[in-house]
Amino acid sequence: MYEVALFPVLLAGLASMVIGMVWYNPKVLGTSWAKLAGVSDETMAKGKKTMPLMAAVGLFFAVVMAYVMAHFALAWGVFDWIGAIELAFWLWIGFVVPPLLGVVLWEGKSVKLYFINIGYWFVAMIVMSLILVMSL
Repeated sequence: MYEVALFPVLLAGLASMVIGMVWYNPKVLGTSWAKLAGVSDETMAKGKKTMPLMAAVGLFFAVVMAYVMAHFALAWGVFDWIGAIELAFWLWIGFVVPPLLGVVLWEGKSVKLYFINIGYWFVAMIVMSLILVMSL
């Protein structure tokens, strides 16, 4: 019987946050994302005041996601890097791609915004899964 180890879960959650900081950086996709999401410079400036709280909440839920991914990995018997990528893909295609499509279908947001967001989750989930599976 295998157990979920806390350190890899924390590391995977932290990795997701770091990837997000790079992905949504203004020099990468952040400027495009802000424009497509309708986030103004004024809103960004206001958000800086609450950034530590938002980062803490984001980290908490990234760790929750990593914990759940680790349980899926154990339940499905994933113990190698190929399985880790498959795990990330199936969780992404089933639990990220469909719900995020709502921003296009119901909120009238751009398909480009959708691809920026699901692209982030694809990369983040692969990295998270690799960290988790390689530590089993």
